[in-house]
Amino acid sequence: MSRVFNWLLQREKRVFLWINGRLHHKFLNFILYYITHLGGATLTICITSVLAILAPHPWNRVGLQSLIALGLSHIPVAIIKKLYPRIRPHLAHPQTNTFRKPLVDHSFPSGHSTAIFSMLVPMMIQFPALTLVLLPLALIVALSRIYLGLHYPSDCFAGAFIGTLFAVITVSCWPASILA
Repeated sequence: MSRVFNWLLQREKRVFLWINGRLHHKFLNFILYYITHLGGATLTICITSVLAILAPHPWNRVGLQSLIALGLSHIPVAIIKKLYPRIRPHLAHPQTNTFRKPLVDHSFPSGHSTAIFSMLVPMMIQFPALTLVLLPLALIVALSRIYLGLHYPSDCFAGAFIGTLFAVITVSCWPASILA
């Protein structure tokens, strides 16, 4: 089992270094530096709160579902970060390309990936046509975390999984009588 795990870690490191190193371009540096913030706490909390409070029906319901999924999904993220303190890739690999003030807390799972998926999945469920725009946006935010040297691919995959799981649970458990 240890050999398989080590083999997977080596492959993941190679994918990380390829995305973080080989894909680097001046245009992507600029765009992904700003797109990554769409998965940050400030924007996700603000967007979901504004939707929940100010948007007309059915957007207010979707905003509230996203806000609840966002909050609940970060409980396991915080627990997992404490139980499995994975060092960030830019600290483990000196050749990593990083940007302004890179984070130094634990890497696994990606909170930005969790946040963007927990926020956007309820919107994709309510308005399936938006999936064509929202899913690529969520994936680009997750990819930006690797590109910026802050997360390994498995960090982002785990965050996307957790965010999606909590979003689906929130929507599926939503009582019909609340903001129907």
